[in-house]
Amino acid sequence: MTLREMDEAGHEHVAFYRDESTGLRCIVAVYDSRRGPAVGGTRMLDYDDEADALEDALRLSEAMAYKTAAAELPLGGGKAVIVGDPDEKTDDLLRAYGRVVDSYDGRFVTGEDVNIDVADLRVIQETTGNVGGAGGGEGTDVTAAGVVHGLRACFAERGGDDSLDGRRIAVQGVGKVGRALVERLVDEWANVVVADVDEEAVAAVEEEFDVESVAPEAIYDEPCDAFAPCALGGVLNDETISRLECDIVCGSANNQLAARRHADALAERGILYAPDYVVNAGGLVAGVTEMEGGDTAEALERVAAVRDRLESIFETARAEGITPLAAADRFAEARMAEGGESTLF
Repeated sequence: MTLREMDEAGHEHVAFYRDESTGLRCIVAVYDSRRGPAVGGTRMLDYDDEADALEDALRLSEAMAYKTAAAELPLGGGKAVIVGDPDEKTDDLLRAYGRVVDSYDGRFVTGEDVNIDVADLRVIQETTGNVGGAGGGEGTDVTAAGVVHGLRACFAERGGDDSLDGRRIAVQGVGKVGRALVERLVDEWANVVVADVDEEAVAAVEEEFDVESVAPEAIYDEPCDAFAPCALGGVLNDETISRLECDIVCGSANNQLAARRHADALAERGILYAPDYVVNAGGLVAGVTEMEGGDTAEALERVAAVRDRLESIFETARAEGITPLAAADRFAEARMAEGGESTLF
């Protein structure tokens, strides 16, 4: 990646690392640190090529910076990706990665993401203190709670009634967050339909919560009140948006839009889009709360602010004739420009 490309992307820092003895190959990207240390999880994937890994790190770090700013936290945004087969992950590789994180001297703080769990974080923590979430706090449930607050804000925006009772919600992805969301929705008497490429996960959720399921590709065509993407990103694109049979999109997945122009495509179809980095801030809130010495109950109280922020974003979008994404971006960019001094690290 060249400096000119970094100028265009807006990133402060992008670095590539390798450790011959453990086979570690990773990329760390810092999008913005004006508000404080860049925070962001680490994911491990067997990417098809290095370009895909870099694109993932760049997109995810940018989303984290917007997420921390939109949540008005004294933090910046970054992300790291480890390139490799998660089945070949070793403790030595994780310790080597911890040394990479430690070299940032607190300017980059990491946590869970795809194929990096709490047990992995505890190994990483052996070589760096710059890890959040290793205490095993319930970030998953806090994230799911944030999505529920987001759905309530969306339904209120559309019709004034924020009840989930009887609403048909299509949940794409029933991993940790998706499963927790299904549980909360069922408790609220919503009518839930799910889909996931993991057939065993779908079967478990069907049995536990007595919900319907459809094939992974059919979820886009499912008539529903709200579509909740809770899997990987890029699911809202030229092909899928034209198929959606819903009034609202509100879910936990990062980078749901394949490109920013797809926010306009949703608006043109009359679909209300809740910007993902506002809705899915629960995991971040849980991590920060843990670092400050708080517990899950406190994090669940704090994540209720997701609804307030969305309501403000929807109000701005209505008043100025722009998409909710444009309104959210404007808010986050203003917070980043203000800067600040972190009190957490």
